Formats: sequence, structure tokens, C-alpha cells
Amino acid sequence: MTDAPVIGVLALQGDVREHLIALAAADAVARPVRRPEELAEVDGLVLPGGESTTISKLAVLFGVMEPLRARVRAGMPVYGTCAGMIMLADKILDPRSGQETIGGIDMIVRRNAFGRQNESFEAAVDVRGVPGDPVEGVFIRAPWVESVGAGAEVLAEHDGHIVAVRQGNVLATSFHPELTGDHRVHSLFVDMVRANRTTES
Repeated sequence: MTDAPVIGVLALQGDVREHLIALAAADAVARPVRRPEELAEVDGLVLPGGESTTISKLAVLFGVMEPLRARVRAGMPVYGTCAGMIMLADKILDPRSGQETIGGIDMIVRRNAFGRQNESFEAAVDVRGVPGDPVEGVFIRAPWVESVGAGAEVLAEHDGHIVAVRQGNVLATSFHPELTGDHRVHSLFVDMVRANRTTES
């Protein structure tokens, strides 16, 4: 695995361990990232699910928000699931007070759009770019995408709502593929990171 890209998981809150396992299964070197110096050492980053407002505040507190924005603008591949999708939106429809995003995808997201914790569900989702059968998506207080700009590509919809989007090196899903043991979405992201590293070298 000499050419394995180093991919971080923002380890401030949320299901960090599951993403680390999924990335390792997809042939990446996975490590937690909390501080700017750790961020500087990775080829790509995953923003896990959790509470988007909490993650936003902790990212500012730990000093990673600005370096993260800068690296996303500079083209570092990033993948956000659930709360991570909200963090990657250029605009939130109903932001909490003081909530900030990293941005990177020209989209408007609605928080908790699929309902509360007790309305969580699983559904088969056809994701463009992921070969084989549909991906089993786990939706937990999941957002959906209200609308996308011209630069964003819709990769999947569920029940008439956009649930997976890509814009350049930035990927986002409403659902949690890391909770299912199916690592194909992570493999897609690892391929994005590997391709980006080739372009840069």
C-alpha cells in the first residue's frame, strides 16, 4: 500500500471510528485530525456525522476552521456525511445561531429534513459513480439538499430529495455509508483523493 493516500477524519465529534475503519478497508491510511498541524499532513479529509452546530463551534475552537476552508479552496478532496454535508454547503436554509460552514459545494441544505432521531431509517440508494447494487443508506436526523448551483452534480436522490452531491473534489451524502459495512462510497472518495494527488505531483 505504498501509494495509499493519507486521509484524515475530523475527530471533534461524531462517528469518527467508523469512518477510520471504512477508509482503511478502502485502502487508505486513515488517521484522526483535530489540529491544524494534523490537517496539514493529510491528502484528503472526511467530515463525519454528528451535530453540525457543535462541530462548527469546535472547529473554530480548535483552530481548524480557517485552515480547512483554505485547503478546500485550494482543492483538497473532502467528503462529508450527514452533518458533514451541512458543513460543506455554501448555504444552510435554517442555520442555528452562530453556525458556520466550511463551504465547497454550491448547494442549499435543510437540517434534520428527514425528521428526528426516532424517524431514522435505512433505504437503498442508487449513487452515480458507485458500481454494483444500490448503496444501503442509513439516514439519522439527515439533511437533504434543497437546491444545487450549476457547478454541483447530483449523484443520488431519495423520495424526490437530493441526498448525494459532488462538486469537483468535494463529495457529500445525507446518509451514513460508514455504518453499513459497505465501503464503496469510501472507495469512490479514496479514488478522488488518489487522482488529486496524481494531478498535484
